[in-house]
Amino acid sequence: MKNSKGIYLFIAIIFVLFMAWSAGFMLFDNIINKYAADEHYKTDAIVVLTGGRNRIAESIRLLNNNMAEKLFISGVSERVSIKDIENKAGVHIDNPDKVELGYKAHDTIGNALEIKEWIENNNITSVRLVTSNYHLPRSMVELNAFHLPLVVIPHPVYSGSIAKKWYLSWGTFKFMAAEYNKFLIAWLRNLF
Repeated sequence: MKNSKGIYLFIAIIFVLFMAWSAGFMLFDNIINKYAADEHYKTDAIVVLTGGRNRIAESIRLLNNNMAEKLFISGVSERVSIKDIENKAGVHIDNPDKVELGYKAHDTIGNALEIKEWIENNNITSVRLVTSNYHLPRSMVELNAFHLPLVVIPHPVYSGSIAKKWYLSWGTFKFMAAEYNKFLIAWLRNLF
């Protein structure tokens, strides 16, 4: 009899955790699909995290439209030049002297650290953070963990390859669930 109470308690805990995870996932989905890009607020700099489709092209478009005086591209592969970036993104940078490349980062935590160091070295007080919409929550958590005196304007980049209706695509659901789990881990890690 005692064993069955333990099993029921275990099942109840699993059920509650699953329901909490599911509710959080729905909230996460709602947030990432409702980001609106602020095209009016000019910042000291634009920072972009490599990795997703169209992120770099969007950040260069913003720079060319004078939304900031500098652009920092974090997580660039070694031996990649600004010219290489222009060619791969299919865009032209009006003033390449305004662009700096960061070669240290290999993941989102590394991006945040690399951006933090660049911000401190350049006396930046406001940035437009450009990354994929699904990646913004985790990127914001990692950058905010440094408690910098910094205004961060999130700038989402939406990808056509990620279905907004994740429940209609098993591949998208797996991708979104993995990103949500990474966000939860980052949030919990930086909570304390």
